[in-house]
Amino acid sequence: MLNRNELKTWLHRELSRLDKVLLVLATFDSPCSLTDVKERAAEAGFKIPTNWNLSQILGRSKGLAIRLPAGWELAQSGVQHLRSNGVSRLSPAAVQVATDLRAYLQKISNDEVRNYVEEAIKCHEAELYNSAIVMSWLAAIAVLQRYVLKNHLTAFNAEAKRVNPKWKGAKTTDDFGEMKEFDFLERLQGISVIGKNRKDELQKALKLRNGCGHPNSLNIGANMAAAHIELILLNVFNV
Repeated sequence: MLNRNELKTWLHRELSRLDKVLLVLATFDSPCSLTDVKERAAEAGFKIPTNWNLSQILGRSKGLAIRLPAGWELAQSGVQHLRSNGVSRLSPAAVQVATDLRAYLQKISNDEVRNYVEEAIKCHEAELYNSAIVMSWLAAIAVLQRYVLKNHLTAFNAEAKRVNPKWKGAKTTDDFGEMKEFDFLERLQGISVIGKNRKDELQKALKLRNGCGHPNSLNIGANMAAAHIELILLNVFNV
């Protein structure tokens, strides 16, 4: 979760012994020895004092670091501990998106939608950007389907049947699964639930979601994921 250049900045701040050692562990992708920890810290311009007992410091971390046969490793609780102190590759905008999503999470009464949003938040915070995009889209489409079912079902079915005479008519949210999500958004514009510009942007978001949901060479970063989630936040969740 931390690269070596970022480590240089963090190690020279006023932090506890434990936090500094955890920061060094955060630069390793696999278990490391105490010697590795000292060498990595030295590379970042911080020489660990000889009176620091690293085994004792990590052993008293209350599970933030784990000792494995191959060496010490930062635990997931350690990752969250560092993130709570601001250590993350997420940009300020990306952090704000996660904060806004958590605020919205408290307003969701439907368990399925809440689970989608919560998983999207966790993926985003864990820097699993493809997964965050996929899960946030699932939340968005679930919100839209429930909104139509509750408020515009008759108009939606009439518009869908006008475009496709074979449409049998939706009675539950599961029935919307018989229609492609791209077409679902078209029908929403057709009955003025959403405008053309909003529909166009949501269809772009759907296209990105499809790109993230299948093996390909597409690369996704924190800001791209944040922009996708922010679009959904502003145009679906907060509508």
